[in-house]
Amino acid sequence: MNISPILTIAGWALLIGLGLYIFSVVSLRSQRREMKISIVLVILLLIGGLGLNILGSGLVFIDQFEAGVVVSPLSEGGVRPEPLGPGIHFVIPFIESVDRFSVAKQEYTMSGSVNEGAQKGNDSVEARTSDGQVVLVDASVIFSVDPNQVVNVHIRWQDRYVDGVIRAISRGVIRDTVSQYGIEQVYSTHRVEMTDTIKRELTRRFADNGLFLVDFVLRNIAFSQEYSASVEQKQIAEQLAQQAAFTVEQRRQEAEQARQVAQGLADAVVIKAQGDAEARLIEAEAEAQAIELLAAALALNPDVLTLEYIQKLAPNIQVMLVPTENPFLLPLPSLGGGATTTP
Repeated sequence: MNISPILTIAGWALLIGLGLYIFSVVSLRSQRREMKISIVLVILLLIGGLGLNILGSGLVFIDQFEAGVVVSPLSEGGVRPEPLGPGIHFVIPFIESVDRFSVAKQEYTMSGSVNEGAQKGNDSVEARTSDGQVVLVDASVIFSVDPNQVVNVHIRWQDRYVDGVIRAISRGVIRDTVSQYGIEQVYSTHRVEMTDTIKRELTRRFADNGLFLVDFVLRNIAFSQEYSASVEQKQIAEQLAQQAAFTVEQRRQEAEQARQVAQGLADAVVIKAQGDAEARLIEAEAEAQAIELLAAALALNPDVLTLEYIQKLAPNIQVMLVPTENPFLLPLPSLGGGATTTP
């Protein structure tokens, strides 16, 4: 707890009380009233008031996120060599003073957005790549003051370390690092590597100036309008090429599908022809076997041929076949009149 203001207020209260006491005594005496002034009380109020004011001016409270630098004409270089850490400290009243530095994490943003960065307007870092393209880098630097180096920071930069170190060094390192990479490497393949390089260099440069780099955030990389237009045209060309390749592949698949359908139809025709041929072959073999059997039957019994002939006659033929020694075809007994005999 910072008790210095309390002591100062108490000291001024005693001095004001002393003034009021003296005023009241003088006022009563001017009215010809007997009023003795208490020298002891005056001395106590005076010593108490001055003592508390001196004590309040000499006590300095440093909170947990601060470090103090004692500015003293009694020290070499005008400052005490040791910084003040968190807690209550005493300095020589009215001779020494304390400059406070925040050791908490701080953020410094450089952005192209008008109301986003530490400075108003477009504050992005303009850099040029190794192949001559201009890029605009948005970045945030998170840092803190080294509590053990606040005396050096005070001597070298006072309260100008944000602009003198953070801004100036960060922008220079970003430009130098971007210049080592080509335009496509910056926004794609080497972006992480580039970020790590910037972090390492900022860490070293900040440490030389009594600061800690907590983190570096590469927020965005923008390109010139000309390059953005060329990238857009390239992407459109790539998309068209991919679409053409897709169309070619689609047509190839359709042609392959048509070929497979035609092949299936051809295979079906061949299979059908083979089936028909096999069926005719089987039929021919069956007819041959039948002819062989018929020939064998004729060899054993010649009358089989006559029987076969009779079976082949139409049902409406009313004739009767007689043996070869009879030269006539006689009418069948069951037939009605009117049948003729053919010699």
